[in-house]
Amino acid sequence: MAMLGNDVRDATRKKFDEELVDKVTMLHFTGEPGCLVLPESQRSQDGFFCKETRQLLEEVASLSDKIDLRILDFKAEAESAAARGIDMIPATVLAGAREYGIRFFGIPSGYEYTSLLEALIDVSKGTTSLAPKTKEALKTVRRDIHIQVFITPTCVYCSRAVRLAHQFALESPFIKADMIESQEFPKLADRFNVRGVPKTVIDGTHAIEGAVPEDVFLDHVLKALA
Repeated sequence: MAMLGNDVRDATRKKFDEELVDKVTMLHFTGEPGCLVLPESQRSQDGFFCKETRQLLEEVASLSDKIDLRILDFKAEAESAAARGIDMIPATVLAGAREYGIRFFGIPSGYEYTSLLEALIDVSKGTTSLAPKTKEALKTVRRDIHIQVFITPTCVYCSRAVRLAHQFALESPFIKADMIESQEFPKLADRFNVRGVPKTVIDGTHAIEGAVPEDVFLDHVLKALA
């Protein structure tokens, strides 16, 4: 059974036809039939929806010839995954002219489906809709920053935080930004004391509770640099 309804498929195809510019690749690390492919001592954690995530991405990729989906077995491609800092699955990395550090851990369903579509379009264009002031500020980033946004698919506000994080990653080669479906990775969510979503964690120590405006999000990122 298809995951996307006819109306959603038609709307997505139309959006892609109108807004995609250059080709985008989705590198999808998975493990099937289940996700438990590594001993606990060797992995961060594995999600629950490998099969469903792959199906969703296959359906999305089928809606435009500008989207290329590459399925990578997490165990067989362990070296490739490690080089990208992928230590839990399902994980999806978006790449255009380069890999921009835009990643999804878990299934981008519900309200996060929009996050996936917008990220694909941004990567295809190689630019974002961030304010010029924000883009200039991000040019001052000169060390690696890791942004993790914990979400649930039913959260109306989570996609705003994910979108900002992914746009920041696209604008700066030093930033990696992850959407993390907290219900799929409860141990990781517990580690960062996620009690409500969205919760954004910067470099494992600096936290943003809830969805905040772009300028506030930027302030948090810059403060984390200090």
